[in-house]
Amino acid sequence: HPNRSKRNPSPAANPSPAKVRQAREAGGLTQAQAGAYVHAGWRTWQNWEAEAGEETRRMHPATWELFRAKLVIKAMLAEGKLTATDVQRMGIYLPEAK
Repeated sequence: HPNRSKRNPSPAANPSPAKVRQAREAGGLTQAQAGAYVHAGWRTWQNWEAEAGEETRRMHPATWELFRAKLVIKAMLAEGKLTATDVQRMGIYLPEAK
């Protein structure tokens, strides 16, 4: 399957738990806040960050892409490059962009 191949990495690959955690922390978000960005609960997010064990789950590539896009939008809001109204017009749900 293309998003699971180790020989031919795809841009649509599942992110590793470490990448998920690093992106969340770089965005200054808790697991609950990050989950809200992609319409998931904190427990689901916790499973995506789990390195090993029964509760480990891989984040789907589309969810990963959505989360990273929303982090960029969050940064653009902070820099004044976008307004909350711009985000609403795009139809993007960002918990703090109200």
